[in-house]
Parts: sequence; structure tokens; C-alpha cells
Amino acid sequence: MKTKASLAGTTSSNKMDGRLRTVCAARLLLLFLALPAVVQAQFNYTTNNGTITITGYDCASGGSAVIFPSTINGLLVTSIEPGVFGFGSCTNLTSVTIPDSVTTIGAFPPLVFNGTSLTAIIVGPLNPNYSSVDGALFNKSQTTLITYPQGKAGSYAIPNGVSSIENYAFWFCTSLTSVAITNSVTNIGFATFRGCTSLTSVTIPNSVTSIGSGAFSFCSSLTNITIPDSVTNIGRGSEFGWGAFQDCTSLTSVTIPDSVTSIGEAVFAGCTSLTSVTIPDSVTGIDSRAFGGCTNVTGFYFTGNAPSDALDGWFGDAKNATVYYLPGTTGWGLTFEGRPTALWVLPNPLILRDGDSFGMRTNGFGFIISWATNISVVVEACTNLANPLWSPVGTNTLTSGLSHFSDPQWTNYPARLYRLRSP
Repeated sequence: MKTKASLAGTTSSNKMDGRLRTVCAARLLLLFLALPAVVQAQFNYTTNNGTITITGYDCASGGSAVIFPSTINGLLVTSIEPGVFGFGSCTNLTSVTIPDSVTTIGAFPPLVFNGTSLTAIIVGPLNPNYSSVDGALFNKSQTTLITYPQGKAGSYAIPNGVSSIENYAFWFCTSLTSVAITNSVTNIGFATFRGCTSLTSVTIPNSVTSIGSGAFSFCSSLTNITIPDSVTNIGRGSEFGWGAFQDCTSLTSVTIPDSVTSIGEAVFAGCTSLTSVTIPDSVTGIDSRAFGGCTNVTGFYFTGNAPSDALDGWFGDAKNATVYYLPGTTGWGLTFEGRPTALWVLPNPLILRDGDSFGMRTNGFGFIISWATNISVVVEACTNLANPLWSPVGTNTLTSGLSHFSDPQWTNYPARLYRLRSP
């Protein structure tokens, strides 16, 4: 009897479990059937060729974390348009999850998430076009950094392997304080760091060849920046209205590399804390408004000849600035484009690298030595920097601060390297 009772009890329990499973399944089915209505209440969308494009999100109906659906009404969600969060309406949003089905995120993905407090963008692991690392959005192969969450604070190191930073990638990331750019990056896009008002330092590696228009514009806490010799193009402001460093109001110094040949329109416009600017001998052109609004610059220091294509008003509002030039350089008068000029005396002698006097001639290899008036300088030469044996090859007195040196023996060596020292 006990056995029968036990068996009867087990049978009764199984029947009860079956009924509970049936009820639970029915409830889950009802929930599933109700889901499209909930989704429709939160998201605005359109149907295009049998797929769904999300066009808007109701911030009031959702929480701080948004999970985009992979399907709506049985159709795949494949696209998210710019402005989906109302360009600033979803200020409490902290995380977004993008499903595997989404293959397009707006024309400019950073603008999709503009105006939010996002600290994390999460992408489905099987998404064919996008991926995420440490909350930032990348392409699938993680060679392009597409978007950094606007609400994420502190410092950030761009991962190795990234070769490009997308336009707008750090757009108005106002809590970002410093960025280390990996040496695999070759391009910094348009308006990449625009409006990063807490950004105080940026490390730009020698791999970068181009800095886009407006790339660091309105980075009001950035105090100094060194542009590496690899950069050949610094974005001008005329194309889209923003110079690469426009309105960096805390920028006190900037180093322009020898690789740059032209300083474009409004590149440093509005940098009101700049006091001095050194322009290398490679620069032959300076656009109008290049330093517009730089009211506190007192000296523009040129290491080469006067630029042949400096437009009127290139110095902007630096009404008290003096243009300094090195002895031995050419094209200078009592004034340059309306600014007074003066000789620039360096603390050490310098070999000038531009002009007709530099390079190989029939009677030797020559260059101009620039320094101070009536000072003597010894020129030394060697043939191998790996095992240098420097020998004096000439002593020049710098009349009027300059002297031309020529080495008639240069053809006797496979290589000939020079340096300067005082006697």
C-alpha cells in the first residue's frame, strides 16, 4: 500500500508539474506575443524591403539601459538612424546593446549616440560589421575606432591594431581627460575630439600622417600638443568651418613639425592663450585667419625663409606680435605682412636647411651657419654615426650672425655628416 501510495503521489506530482509547465509556457507565449507592442511603444521605426530601420526611441518609456530588438513584427532590425535618441533627449541613458542583426548604424555613428550619458556600447558577438571593446564601438576587425561613449570619464588608451579614428569618434566626450593614441593609428578624422572640454593631454605617435579639420577644436583644457614629424596635413577650417585646433583656449604652446608645408585657414584660430609660435622652414604658405583671435601671441619665430604664400591677415589679432627670423634666411624686411621684424638669436648655432646655399655644388657640399654676430663656429665631420669619429673641417666667423660653409672634400667619402661647436 505504501508503494502504491508513493506511486500515486508521484503520478499526481507529475500531473501537477505538467500543468504548471503548461501554464508557464502559456504565460511566456502571451509575453512573447505582447512584446512587439512594448517594442513599438519604445521605438519608432520604418519598414524598408522587408527589414526594419529604427528611427527613434522614447526616452521616457525606457530605463538607463536600452537593448535594441533584433526583430519587430517578425522582421529583422538591420539599421539604426542618426538622431534615434533625439540628439540630447536621453541624458540618463548609460548603456546600449546592439544586436547581431544590425549592419548599419547611421551615416555618422557617433551622432547616433550624441547627447547621452553612455558609458558602454555593447555589440552582439556575431554582428558581421561591428564589435565593442571596453565599451567603445569598433568595426568588426577592430582596425577603426568608431565611437567612444560620451559619458565615460578619465583617461583612455586606444588599443593596438587600430589604424584609423573615425570622424566624430570622441565628439563632446566632456569627461575624457587624456588619450594615448597607439602607434598603429595613421589618421585622426574630422572633428574627432571636438568639444572634449576636460581633455588636458594627447599623445600623437609618429605613425599619424593626417589630422582632420576640427579634430581638436573646442578642447578648452588642452594646454600643449606636439605634432609629430610624420604629419603632413593639418586640417584647415574653410571646408567645414573648424580649424584643427580652433578655440583651444588653454593652448599655450604648439610644435609644428618640419613635415608641414602649409598652415591652413583657422587652424589655430581662437587660441587665446598662445604666446609664441615657432614655424619651421618647411612652411611656405600660411592662410588668412590661421591665427585669428590669437590676441596674446607676442612672437612668431621662423626657422627658414619668409613664406612665399603668406596671405594678408594670417597673424589674426596678434597686434602686438613681432616676427623673428634667423640670420642667413631671406625674404624679410623691416616688416612682414604688417608685423615688425627682428633678428632671432638662438642659444646654439644652427645649420639652415633651406635656400640655394644648402646642398651639393660643383665645388663642394655647402650650407649656411646661423647664430650670433661675429662669433666663431667650428664645423666637424664624420662618416659613420654608428662609430663616429668627428674631425674639424673648418672654422667660420659669423659676420652679421651668419656664414657660408663649403666642404670640397665631400666627394671623397660615401657619406659625410656634419655638426657644429664653438672653438
